[in-house]
Amino acid sequence: MATGIPPQVNAPQARAGRVLRRWKLWLIPGVLSALVALVLSLLYMGGILTPSDSLHRLPIALVDADAGPPLPGQSAPLGAELADAVAAGTPPGQVQWQRVSRERAQELLASGRVYGALVVPEDFSRTVAALTADQASARPVLLALTNPGTGSLASSLASQITQQAAHRSSRSIGERLTAAVPNASATARLLLADPVDVQVQQGHPIARHTGLGLSAFYYTLLLVLAGFMSANLVHNGVDTALGYADSEIGPWHSRRPTVPINRTQTLVVKMVMTAGLSAVTTTMIVLATVGILDMDAPHLPLLWLFSFCACMAVGLGVQAINAAFGTLGQLVAMFVFIAFALPSSGATIPLQATPSFYRFLGAFEPMRQVAGGVRAILYFDAQADAGLTRGWVMIAVGFVVALVFGFAMTRYYDRKGLHRMVPVPS
Repeated sequence: MATGIPPQVNAPQARAGRVLRRWKLWLIPGVLSALVALVLSLLYMGGILTPSDSLHRLPIALVDADAGPPLPGQSAPLGAELADAVAAGTPPGQVQWQRVSRERAQELLASGRVYGALVVPEDFSRTVAALTADQASARPVLLALTNPGTGSLASSLASQITQQAAHRSSRSIGERLTAAVPNASATARLLLADPVDVQVQQGHPIARHTGLGLSAFYYTLLLVLAGFMSANLVHNGVDTALGYADSEIGPWHSRRPTVPINRTQTLVVKMVMTAGLSAVTTTMIVLATVGILDMDAPHLPLLWLFSFCACMAVGLGVQAINAAFGTLGQLVAMFVFIAFALPSSGATIPLQATPSFYRFLGAFEPMRQVAGGVRAILYFDAQADAGLTRGWVMIAVGFVVALVFGFAMTRYYDRKGLHRMVPVPS
């Protein structure tokens, strides 16, 4: 019966100082707090400190559209030689140069499969040759295309790489031009030394209300946090309602009569409630971000459906972990869905610019999969190969894993007679 009065209210009261002198009281909270702080610091800071040094096969398109004619003494247009030099001039393994046509590069940019592109235009050889013949009407141009939909840092890294490659090529071409025109004036020699105009353009523009390509990350973070927190609220609320946990609000303490129910049936209740509340939390997130804050969100019905399934999968996963690990489950779930997931999501720093441990986590951590799907819907016209198909598949896998793991553990505990609490007769 709920009395609202703590047990043994008239018993002698312990003093705080005496309680604090018990070293065992400090042991478990102290060890866990220290370990959590250490691991979180290593996880979060270890993934962001040296993105340039951790580059691993960053995908960038390389387009040689140069139609010639070849320079005197050359058998092919200058663009082919430049593209070969760019690909060979990058440290092995850092960049995955994808040599494609201009049309294919645009497709890759529009699906987020490359973070940028370096383009040699059609008239490149002709404009370079005009410099030596004193017939130039414009400087030769190389285009460095960005892809802000892949994230501001990912696009920035790709832009830095393409611009550096373009400037190296310009200086290399300048050495040849200076040698070919030994009698040029001082002004002309200055132009010939670095003749190429490197122009930076957006290869696949995104809408204005997208946080410079970060809205997908923060929206994904909202989905994961909503699924995580609502699942824990359901977990604690159901345990309190069934009499397996105390209720304490301010100074009022109560304990409901214990309902005789096994672990499996309890998990059914929690998972059904979590699934139902996921629709509510998803609707509130969409209402706040799209309806109130005016976030650009094409394909709104698809965004809501994907968000609901992602939020529900996270919530069911949390319930399965709580059912398996008990009180410790909330800490375990925090590491699975937040601590490990955030730095390996690839949504702020691309996985190709993180140490190998984070790339390993990104293969299965839920935030990475959800972020890819959200990004595809928000920025890349919901194309399947932009990450949406992978997102759906991994959400389905997470849903199945949560159900199988959660109910396997509760059925095992029930069969072993490991009841949560012996019911007190009412």
